[in-house]
Amino acid sequence: MRHLDLVVIVVYLVAIAAIGLRLSGRQRSARDYFVGEGRMPWWTVCFSVVATETSVLTVISVPGGAYSGQGFGNVELALGYVIGRVVVATVLIPLYKRGGFVSAYQYLGERFGLRLQGLASVTFVLTRLLAEGVRLFASAIPIKLLLDEFGVHAGYQVIIVVLTAITVLYTYLGGIKAVIWTDAIQMLLYLGGAVLAIVVLAGHVGGSGFSGALDAGRFRLFDTDFGLAHILTSTFALPTAIIGGAIFAMASHGSDQLIVQRILSTPNLRDSQKAMIGSGVFIVFQFAAFSLVGALLWSYNQGRTFAELGLASSDNLYPQFILHALPVGVSGLLVAGILGAAMGSLSSALNSMSNSTVSDVIHGFLRRAPSDRTMLRLARVMTLVWAALMAVFASAFSDSTGNVYLTGLAIAGYTYGALLGAFLLGRLVRRAGELDSVIAFLVTVAVMTYVVRGVRIDVTAHGTTTSAGIAAQWLVPLGVIVTLVVGGVLSLFHRPPAPVPAGAPDDAGAAGIARP
Repeated sequence: MRHLDLVVIVVYLVAIAAIGLRLSGRQRSARDYFVGEGRMPWWTVCFSVVATETSVLTVISVPGGAYSGQGFGNVELALGYVIGRVVVATVLIPLYKRGGFVSAYQYLGERFGLRLQGLASVTFVLTRLLAEGVRLFASAIPIKLLLDEFGVHAGYQVIIVVLTAITVLYTYLGGIKAVIWTDAIQMLLYLGGAVLAIVVLAGHVGGSGFSGALDAGRFRLFDTDFGLAHILTSTFALPTAIIGGAIFAMASHGSDQLIVQRILSTPNLRDSQKAMIGSGVFIVFQFAAFSLVGALLWSYNQGRTFAELGLASSDNLYPQFILHALPVGVSGLLVAGILGAAMGSLSSALNSMSNSTVSDVIHGFLRRAPSDRTMLRLARVMTLVWAALMAVFASAFSDSTGNVYLTGLAIAGYTYGALLGAFLLGRLVRRAGELDSVIAFLVTVAVMTYVVRGVRIDVTAHGTTTSAGIAAQWLVPLGVIVTLVVGGVLSLFHRPPAPVPAGAPDDAGAAGIARP
């Protein structure tokens, strides 16, 4: 019977690559390869943004977290993300769309100069290499467990190479169009799987199951512990989720090329804003759906612990239900959805890293502008280069690495504050120049490295005191403050830049600049 599940998975992997190539068409220019000539429908871009930020760990860890007592805390966090996206849609996206950019960091180049643009781009691709390498390895962990259930015993390295090879096929040939269309399909698949799981579980547990989970706190939405140490260290403390989450989303969706590139592929500003805000609404729905799966699984398993269920961790909860409680064939389709979540985030990362490398580094520092055909060739070459590097990096991890999810969050903490701070420095400190911005950027990365690695806060809960790092959501505002303070102070030691003549584009030419 399991052979049918394997057939479904293989057919899905072949089909998703074929569909991506079919819908993307032939790529004729670098701009087409990177932003689809700005002609992608806003709703597909919206779905792609959701799929891009959703890794395998999101799909399997949210149900496990809701089961173990977090309740609907991820929904609370998503509400903060919506607020941050609204700010990005109204403040930053207009800059990018008016400038005709294919990279978010081209704004920094126009405002401060090529040095900061190149520095931001290099920081992005290195951060993304580390973060996506971690996510790729993390994706291989549950996939290996699932394949073991099917009797297919593959090592982590084999899974990583196969996932990368299939993903790079349609990403290399189809560019951003293939990425966006396949992302949209894969999002609908894994989210549809959650809805199906809810229907099946609701039929099993009935009304008493809902009330039992409610009484046990599995539907708790807001964490109202306002102790200072708890707020600073807990992801789900109310101020952390709403305020910190909003600022974190401003960085991840306003200054990270991974997301901005998708938004720039829409036809106009209004569509870009709808895609950005709409993705926030879908994230709320997505977290609510997976949290509900976890709450219903608690009733379905009668509140037994993970050890009593024979599970090694909370991340095995949802996959176990898929494999053992759903019909054969349907199980395979939902496993394919988990694979889709991994491929969606990987394809998006590869295309955005290629984009930033070519548009911000190679193109920005060449004395003579290369032909469009050369730019397209470079884009595809860099896609292959980053794919190979990411597979090698991901394969270097092992079971003894530690919590890879927390590792990924920590990597973002090093740089997100500096990236968002650079954009805000350009908007808020008018007299800041290129040298000010570069120094402020480097100082912020150094300070945040110390904070992430060295700062610990004692937290007392239930009579036990433990040491915890600062919650990832607070790392971004801290980094922004450092950037603005350092850049602002440095700007006081030189003359302000010459005023922009009346009628000239705002921000030293940020508007009206079209890029190849």
